[in-house]
Amino acid sequence: MQEQERFMKEALKEAKKAYDKLEVPVGAVIVKNGKIIARGYNQKETKKDTIKHAEIIAIEKASKKLDSWRLNDCEMYVTLEPCPMCAGAIINSRIKKIYIGTLDEKTGAVGSVLDLFSDYTFNHKVEVEKGIMQKDCEKILKDFFKVLRKIKKENKNK
Repeated sequence: MQEQERFMKEALKEAKKAYDKLEVPVGAVIVKNGKIIARGYNQKETKKDTIKHAEIIAIEKASKKLDSWRLNDCEMYVTLEPCPMCAGAIINSRIKKIYIGTLDEKTGAVGSVLDLFSDYTFNHKVEVEKGIMQKDCEKILKDFFKVLRKIKKENKNK
């Protein structure tokens, strides 16, 4: 369990980068042979690009590092359950296993709203483990949305 927490802490560091830029704080790291080979955090607002989710950015970086779109022996640690787009990218990139911090009851595609990994038959099966440092992953999101609501309220009152 210590290794899982170590890597999820790294994903949380990525989420903090997003938080600091007023992006929804989601972070991801990709690990191969016990080493982080790629990192990503949400950048949708900053880049004004719908697909700049933490998982997609990390997958792109890992593919570049390995010079392959196949990430067969890689694992991903992500602070929030992937959406359908990211779950599809995880399947298509052949990531072996994903560790999820907390669930996303609104857009989660790994068990919350739907389950792309289990409910459908694709050419690749992704292993899943949920609840890694769940409280920490929930806290950064809750704190972020409190701050965001406060900022919006202050701007409205100007």
